[in-house]
Amino acid sequence: MERSEYEKLDRVEDAMWWFAALHRKLLMLASRLPLERTDLPVLDAGCGTGGLLAQLAQRYPKKAALGLDADWLACARAAVKSARPACAGSINELPFADGVFAAIFSADVLCHGGVDEHSALRQFHRCLAEDGYLVLNLPAYRWMLSRHDVAVSNIRRYTASGLRRLLHATGFRPVYVSYWNLVLFPLMVITRCQGVSSRDRHVLPRGDRDRTRITESRIEIPLWRLGPRDRGQKPRGKWLIQTRSEGLPGIWQREAQSV
Repeated sequence: MERSEYEKLDRVEDAMWWFAALHRKLLMLASRLPLERTDLPVLDAGCGTGGLLAQLAQRYPKKAALGLDADWLACARAAVKSARPACAGSINELPFADGVFAAIFSADVLCHGGVDEHSALRQFHRCLAEDGYLVLNLPAYRWMLSRHDVAVSNIRRYTASGLRRLLHATGFRPVYVSYWNLVLFPLMVITRCQGVSSRDRHVLPRGDRDRTRITESRIEIPLWRLGPRDRGQKPRGKWLIQTRSEGLPGIWQREAQSV
């Protein structure tokens, strides 16, 4: 991702509705996992300037959490913002030992042009502890590729079925998969079909837009609470809420051996 995009990210991720909603939903997924039962750390793979890493540090103050990103200046900012270490490196070749993480979080990273998704997933599998968890968020539907995707070097978008095949091939099994942003999805479709630019498609004042989107995010929270809850047992089977959306988050559990 270009350095200018990191600078934009650093300016907006603490206040913009999208990041607030994304982080809240990823943390909700994390709350269903038995992370506090182990002393192993968690990794934010592709931490950017540290917004999610800071949220993880706040949610798990006694657990070691660290970030990794391809840009060293972004890592420096992430370390300041989260008060947790962040190192420069590639998710195509993680600089960590085998089986060291209880969970790996990765938000909108596998979709980047500089990422080999198969290599990255094999690295995630290698570095996760046995029965560790991979928590992903990825953009959905290839036909929704936009100018913003180009700006942030996104070259891939996913479907739930395609993601399940990809993760299964690299040694993961699904615990929970869901689409989100369902309320705003029809508006997104209209803007894509009309070819409206991101600068011209806003018809509401900024404050009204943010309030609308925050309300939309809150509507989805009850649906997400239908997801998996840990009850002292390993999760089994599939957990899926299909809601049609632009975002595709999920939890994947590491199986004993990579395929």
